[in-house]
Amino acid sequence: MKTSRLEAFSDGVMAVIITIMVLELKVPHGTDWIALRGLAPIFTAYVISFVYVAIYWNNHHHLLHLTERINGGVLWANMHLLFWLSLIPFTTGWMSENDFAPLPTALYGGVFLMSAVAWHILQRALVREQHNEKLRAALGADLKGKASLIIYLAAIPLAFVRPWLAIALYALVACLWLIPDRRFEAQLARDE
Repeated sequence: MKTSRLEAFSDGVMAVIITIMVLELKVPHGTDWIALRGLAPIFTAYVISFVYVAIYWNNHHHLLHLTERINGGVLWANMHLLFWLSLIPFTTGWMSENDFAPLPTALYGGVFLMSAVAWHILQRALVREQHNEKLRAALGADLKGKASLIIYLAAIPLAFVRPWLAIALYALVACLWLIPDRRFEAQLARDE
């Protein structure tokens, strides 16, 4: 099976996720800067979550460009990833509406952790299906992926002690991935 339907479906789901998140931003009942102050936690959580979804979308796009075919296992691995990503609007809203309380902040990180695990499963399913050395080479040691998992595992329990430090660690992971990941683009360039 070709990858185009999987990519189109995933693009649509990620677009809906972003749309749901932006709908949580309520218009303030005031016309001055003070009216916006109450939105600061909600907007902060929205920005972090938006960046995460954008990173997954971007990397998903690159991953599928190195993929020629998919099977049922890959489809289910992709659905697993989309399941965890679809929970981002819920945890974003719960955490931000409760001023970054410990449990919602930990659960927010738990969704990011499980999304990262699902991403790893999807990568491995594609490598297994493809027997594709180009894809395997592009993935390499995946140091950023492994570092992300470690940071999540540290941040989640930290959320019960210092929620803002946990948020800072979640933002740190996003910053790590904002630095362009040249692995896929370099492999595509070698192929051309």
